[in-house]
Parts: sequence; C-alpha cells; structure tokens
Amino acid sequence: MSDTSLLKLYDLEGYLFDTVRQRFHKQGFLSAFDFFCIVIWKANRAKSKIAQRLLARSASKSLDIPIKELTSGLYQRVTGKDRFLYLIFDWGFYLPMASAIMTVLYPDEFTVYDTRVCGLLNDFYTIGNTRKPEKLWKGYEEYREAVIRATPEGLSLRNRDRFLWAKSFAQQLETDLETCFSRENNGEE
Repeated sequence: MSDTSLLKLYDLEGYLFDTVRQRFHKQGFLSAFDFFCIVIWKANRAKSKIAQRLLARSASKSLDIPIKELTSGLYQRVTGKDRFLYLIFDWGFYLPMASAIMTVLYPDEFTVYDTRVCGLLNDFYTIGNTRKPEKLWKGYEEYREAVIRATPEGLSLRNRDRFLWAKSFAQQLETDLETCFSRENNGEE
C-alpha cells in the first residue's frame, strides 16, 4: 500500500464504503486485508477468532485463500437473503459480524445489527440466537424495518445506522455526565 493510500485507512469507514465496496463489486471477491478491515471496523476483538476459524477451513496457511472462497461465494449469490444466510450458516459468522459485512458490501439492503440499537428499539436482543434460517432472516428483516421506522425520513440505510448509534452514544454520555461516570469509576481513579 502506498504512503498516500495509508491515509485512507485513518477514516476506516470511508475506506470500507468508498474503496472496499467498489473493489468487491469490480473484482467479485475481497483480499484478506480488505476483509479484515471490515472485521476490525465492526469488532476488533474478534479478528483472531475469525482468522483461526477461516484457517481451519483451509489447507493453506494464508488467509487469502479462504477469504477469496468466502467472498467470491458471497458475490455469486443472487439475493440478499441468500448472501446473508451463506455468511451465517455456511461460514459460521454471528449476526452482528454478518450484518456488518453485508452492510459494507450492500449498504442499500443491509443495516448493522448492533446491541446499542437494540437498546434504543427495546427489542431484537435475541434474533441471532436461532439456528433456523427462515426465522433468522425474518427477525433480521423486522429489525431492519424497525431501524427505518425509528429514524427520520430521507436518510439512507447507512445514515439510519449512524443516526441510531449516535443517539445511543449521546444518551449514554449524558447519563455518564449526570452521574459523573460513577458506574465506571467504582471509587477508583
């Protein structure tokens, strides 16, 4: 990666939605680098476990091979539902990560499943617990519709995600300021 390209990574979300998404649709797969940028954006703490799970599926010691297989398979699927269920049931991704991958690659169809948003919606905490594809897809569709209903009109699906995340963040910070962060402090500095 060139020095000027490295600056794009500072705004990881911008890099994902402007560069990675376009590259995926142009070449029909992702590199390990681009794929793990998505993983890190959603949950940095999960990268090692996901890497180990992907390596266990391949005779290769490189992540490039299983990720190319995964993402080219994703690209070949025709419907959003098929892509979504492919990530979860064929590759073992959990709902939050699968929804993040799908949101980056198909932002007009998918929204990130997030516990902060579940808190604002006061619902959907357990939809990822089912192992029944139809039930999971139905629950995710209901979640996506609730996200749309809970946000101002005229926003893209991606901006609806951002809006709800920011609303949850602001509410949490206001509560923390009112309590002088006492729940986090626990008498320690």
